[in-house]
Amino acid sequence: MKSAVESLEPTKVKLTVEVEPDDLKPALERAYKEIAGQISVPGFRPGKVPTRIIDRRVGRGAVIQQAINDSLSDWYRDALKEHDLQPMTQAEIDLSREPDPVAADPDFEFTATVEIRPEIVIPDLTKVKVQVDQAKAGDDEVEKLLDALRERFASLKTVDRPARDGDFVTIDLTAEIGGEQIDSVSGISYQIGAGNMLDGLDEALDGLSAEEVTTFASPLAGGERAGEEALVTVKLDAVKERELPPADDEFAELASEFDTIEELRADLRGEADQMAERNQVVQAQDRLIDHLLETLDFEAPPGVVAKDVEARLERDGKDQDDQAVADEYKADSIKTIRTELLMDALVAHFEVKADQRELVRFMAPMAIRYGIDPAEFLNAAVNSGELPHFYAELLRNKAAVEALGQIAVEDAEGAAVDVKSRLTAPVVDQLGDDLADRDGDLATDADVASDALVEEVDIDLEALVQADQEAA
Repeated sequence: MKSAVESLEPTKVKLTVEVEPDDLKPALERAYKEIAGQISVPGFRPGKVPTRIIDRRVGRGAVIQQAINDSLSDWYRDALKEHDLQPMTQAEIDLSREPDPVAADPDFEFTATVEIRPEIVIPDLTKVKVQVDQAKAGDDEVEKLLDALRERFASLKTVDRPARDGDFVTIDLTAEIGGEQIDSVSGISYQIGAGNMLDGLDEALDGLSAEEVTTFASPLAGGERAGEEALVTVKLDAVKERELPPADDEFAELASEFDTIEELRADLRGEADQMAERNQVVQAQDRLIDHLLETLDFEAPPGVVAKDVEARLERDGKDQDDQAVADEYKADSIKTIRTELLMDALVAHFEVKADQRELVRFMAPMAIRYGIDPAEFLNAAVNSGELPHFYAELLRNKAAVEALGQIAVEDAEGAAVDVKSRLTAPVVDQLGDDLADRDGDLATDADVASDALVEEVDIDLEALVQADQEAA
C-alpha cells in the first residue's frame, strides 16, 4: 500500500492511498469466503461454492466492493499511522480510481479528507514566569468564612414584606399546557436565586408578597412532558429571611472548640490563608495555560468547533439561526477546544501515563461528592463508554502538575511562590474513609482502598489507552 498526504489547511489534510493487488487480495479472499457461506448453489455444500460460480451468481464487481467496504477502515488507519496523523473528525472518503472487475489482480485508489490535531510544540517552560495573588487573606475573606459558619446555625424568620433574592419562601405551583393541568404541588420550600427548579421562577417570585399569585412561561424540568413549554402559576404563601446568630463569644463556644470569637477568627484566618495558597496554585495553572494559548500559534479545527457550537446551542435551547448568539458560543468553543488540545500536547510532551489505581483515586472523590457508591460510579463509566473521558482528564491533570513544577511563579510583590512543594504534598481524600464505611474491615488507607476498588471494577487499562488514542 502506498500513501501520500497533502496539507489543505492548517488542520485539514487529504490522504491519497493506493491499495495494490497484494493488499486487496487477502480482503478479496475473505469476501469470497463470506459470500460462499451466505448463498445456496445446488451441487455445492454451504461455504464451498467456487469463486467462478460466485462471480457468475453475484458478480465479481460486488465481491470487490464488499472486500473494499470490509477493509477500507484498516487501510485508512494504516495510512494515518504511517504519516503520524491524529484525526479529530470523520473522514470524507472517495474512490479516486475504481478497481477493474475484469482484471485478474485489481487495485484501486481512494482519498480521505480529514481534520487533524494541529502540531503543538511546547516551549522551554523553565523560562516561563507567571504572577499570582498574594497568599495572605484579608479581613473580608475571614468574615466570609465566619458568615458561612453562622449560616449553618441560622434560623428562619417569617417577614411581612415582598420577597427578594436570597429569601426562603413557601410556594404552591401548578403547570398547564393547552389549558390542561399537567402538574400541581403545594407547600414547597424554595430559596430565591437557587435556580434549581424552573426557568423564570426566581424572576416571578422577586417582589411578590405573601398570598399573591403570578404566572410565567417555562419549559417543564421533569416528567413525561419534560422540555415542553408550560404556563406556570405560582402562589407565594410565606416569606422568610435567614437570621444569623450574633458573632460573639457565645457563638464561638457553640460552633467551635474556641472560647472567644477572636480565637475563632484567628483560626478562620489560618484557614483563609490556606485557601489563598491553594488558589495560588489554581491561578498559576490558569495563567500558564493563558500564556501558552496566547504565545503558541495553532488553530482549533473548524469542523470540530462547528460541531461543538451546534451541540452547545441545542443543549441550551438557543436559536441556531441567531448569528450573534452563535458567534458568542463559537468564541467560547474555540478557547475550550484550544485548551484541550494544549493540555493533550502537554501530556505527550511529558509522556504522562497513569495506572488503574490512579484512575480510581481520581474518579472516586467525584462519586463521593455526588453521593454515589464509588464502585457503582466506576462501573457505570465503564458500561457507558465514558471512562476514556475520565482517563484523558486524569492525564491532563498530571501534565499540568508537571508543567507547574517547571515554571517560575511570583506574587504581586515579586516574591517567589513555591508552587511545586504544594503539588507534591500529600492531599487528604475521602476515599479510604468512604470505603471503610461500606466495609468496616477495610483499612482506611487510601492506597489500600484504591486497590480494593480496582478489584471491584473491571477496568481494561490497555483497551482504555487504545480507545483514547483512536477516539476520533
